[in-house]
Amino acid sequence: MNLVNIDFTSYRASISNGLDAIKAGEHIAAQKSILIKPNLVNGSPHPITTPAECCEAIIEYIRNHSNAEIIIAEGCGDSDIETDEVFELLGYTAMAKKHGVLLVDLNHAPLQLLQNPACPVFPEIYLPEISFDNYIISVPVLKVHSLAKMTGTLKNMMGFAPPKYYSGRYGSWKKAMFHNKMQQSIIDLNSYLIPDLTVMDCTVGMAEFHLGGAHCDPPVNIITAGYNPWEVDRNAAELLGLDWRNVKHVAVTYE
Repeated sequence: MNLVNIDFTSYRASISNGLDAIKAGEHIAAQKSILIKPNLVNGSPHPITTPAECCEAIIEYIRNHSNAEIIIAEGCGDSDIETDEVFELLGYTAMAKKHGVLLVDLNHAPLQLLQNPACPVFPEIYLPEISFDNYIISVPVLKVHSLAKMTGTLKNMMGFAPPKYYSGRYGSWKKAMFHNKMQQSIIDLNSYLIPDLTVMDCTVGMAEFHLGGAHCDPPVNIITAGYNPWEVDRNAAELLGLDWRNVKHVAVTYE
């Protein structure tokens, strides 16, 4: 089984059950270093951002199956505050200290230049070196998005894009370059870097807008776990009542 939806009872129980169902423990046991990538776009609380409690349950699962080093890494998109402030506001600083986990601000991490002439928006791209040295667990929250139609695990990879190169021109946000040709920008990004595993917090769901508005009613009340990020996001689109075929970055097929 490569993807599963688990009814939510608690983060600890539902994440453990979901990861067991897809035999994630076997993959995790083989890793030396694991990077957990939540969606901390700004300092707003859950369900706009991934709660620290969700990532804490993943840390506990990893520790039960592996001696791997664990890193929580994010590069927030907020124009006014830095990632370290977001970590503090949302309880990640205290949680990481409790579990002996390193926090990394991807917005200021050492970079590597990659090239792919087949990418129309980003034929070359700068991404953090740490992206390629770790097993990546993406931990997004379920949200409709004003420009991308939805934000799931594929769009969550925008947190790796350094503001030094991808801010400005199309807005004040740190990753504003992606706002132009949003769908193709996400496709290009994920041709360079995808997560190895996703745990998606679908416990509530943002029904109208990724930074506010109505919640899903009733709450979706699901934890999703899966390996293939396109399958995960197609499943997420369905949970939001969207047709994933109409979301270009989710519908794209890679050979």
